[in-house]
Amino acid sequence: MSAVTGIENISSILVIGAGTMGRQIAMSAALAGYATTIQDISEDGLAAARTELEGWAASRVAKGKLEQSAATAALDALAYSTDLDAAAAHADFVIEAATERLDIKTQIFEKLGVLAPAHAILATNSSTLGSSKVAEATGRPAQVCNMHFFNPALVMKCVEVVRHGETSDATVETTMELARRLGKEPVLINREIPGFIANRLMGAIQREALFLADSGIASIEDIDTTARTALGHPMGPFALMDLVGLDVIDFIAQATHAETGAVQDAPNERIAALVAEGKLGRKSGAGFYDYKG
Repeated sequence: MSAVTGIENISSILVIGAGTMGRQIAMSAALAGYATTIQDISEDGLAAARTELEGWAASRVAKGKLEQSAATAALDALAYSTDLDAAAAHADFVIEAATERLDIKTQIFEKLGVLAPAHAILATNSSTLGSSKVAEATGRPAQVCNMHFFNPALVMKCVEVVRHGETSDATVETTMELARRLGKEPVLINREIPGFIANRLMGAIQREALFLADSGIASIEDIDTTARTALGHPMGPFALMDLVGLDVIDFIAQATHAETGAVQDAPNERIAALVAEGKLGRKSGAGFYDYKG
């Protein structure tokens, strides 16, 4: 097996998954000058990704926030493919942003272990699953880690780089530097823990906010106002949960609780009820707040 490639030798990036996260991660890489392929099993998903990214670039240019030459170069650097074999063959760095299901991710990483060049680093964008769960399937566990971007990935600066027990220092160093070259501010998590840093901090605030509201101590609106006006948060915990998506919040809680079994990590009944009603937050028009008015 070849040694892990250094940052200076990375020219081709593969992003697996054309959903919201995948397409924005890919655009971040293309804007940074990397030849980037978005791979997805869905032709429709790839078409939607292309349309959205072209629209995003045009909007940024119209607002004077992106030079036309930079937008054109980034869009030209993007390729779209349903063929994983071909897409992985020349990738120096792979970022998997597929469905948050371990069975699907394991299958993808097993294929990548065979298809990707021996020097390639294989990263997962998973927000809940540590890369140790897929590392052995690749046959190159030292070259596997989490590279967790935040939504919207074209805006948010944080990237959580999480190593597992066998991740090499070279893999960590290259992944951290790649994140910096994508204009991000990476943080290193030295061992896997459910929720990593951001979701654990967010979860602790959300649990307390839900306790205060469920106990009748304060209204949702007043709790959010306090977070903004006393703590300087850009938005309160309930508004933030609506923005992230209550289905996503519920899924993260389920995945974390499955890992820890801790009572405090159990999914919240109020959130589960809202999800069951189809009230997912901003994207559905209603959640803790009503967005239809």
